Amino acid sequence: MDRTRLRAAVLGHPISHSKSPLLHQAAYDHLGYPCDYAAIDLTAAEAPAFAASLHDGGGWAGLSVTMPLKAVMVGEMDRLDRRVQALGVLNTVTFSRAGSGTVLTGHNTDVDGIVRALRHAGVRERPRAVVLGAGGTACAAVAALAELGAAGVEVCARRFPDPAPGTAGVHAAGERTGIRVQSRHWEDAAQACSKADVVISTLPPRAADGLAGELARVVPGGVLLDVAYDPWPSRIAAAWSGAGGTVVAGVEMLLYQAVEQVRLFTGDAFHDEAGVTNAMCDAVGIPRR
Repeated sequence: MDRTRLRAAVLGHPISHSKSPLLHQAAYDHLGYPCDYAAIDLTAAEAPAFAASLHDGGGWAGLSVTMPLKAVMVGEMDRLDRRVQALGVLNTVTFSRAGSGTVLTGHNTDVDGIVRALRHAGVRERPRAVVLGAGGTACAAVAALAELGAAGVEVCARRFPDPAPGTAGVHAAGERTGIRVQSRHWEDAAQACSKADVVISTLPPRAADGLAGELARVVPGGVLLDVAYDPWPSRIAAAWSGAGGTVVAGVEMLLYQAVEQVRLFTGDAFHDEAGVTNAMCDAVGIPRR
């Protein structure tokens, strides 16, 4: 391999389904940026040793982080941006030099991804909002809804009390980002969704399948963002669309959060955001922006 080339990767377990390598490599190729992007299967138990090895340098431009590592990797960072401090979860690691050492900084671009995906779908400011799930991505969803001006958000999850293990928790995320969070029983989820302008499902693939039949009966009319994109369409997305609601695929969120990661990884080399975005769209087969 060319020693002048940098490397980047997405970390998670399982990881074979990830579209991040397609998105990122398309962006670097468009920019002419010398970086190779890969997928690394890494469990939570393996994360501390892997993070320790990163301080040796190794030509890293950056790392994307997905489940189940978003909270685990926070404790392995040297620095955290304000969002990560507020939410207790990250999805991005950047590298910088301090003296003779390498400094790892944690960021959260999931918030950007959610905000931009919803705005692209036509969501207006101050929506009535519901979040399904109470884990790390739910914390990012709460912060995104705060940026959209929502006065409050109802969170429906199978397991409370808050917080989810390793995260600041959705209620703390709400307090730190200025939005009121109300917990709802999972049995109330369909009814809550039917009255919302925006629903963000942060559940793992197939975890919301049982809710699909109930949604068809209550006829949702708002916008659903389902962050799970494999398999697609999910049962909840199909039910929502079939009932006349608008669906935003999880790959839309993935696209926009990846644009912000590329910006962080490439620094001054980043330019032509529209061209980068469209190259990424082409790579995963979604309409250009």
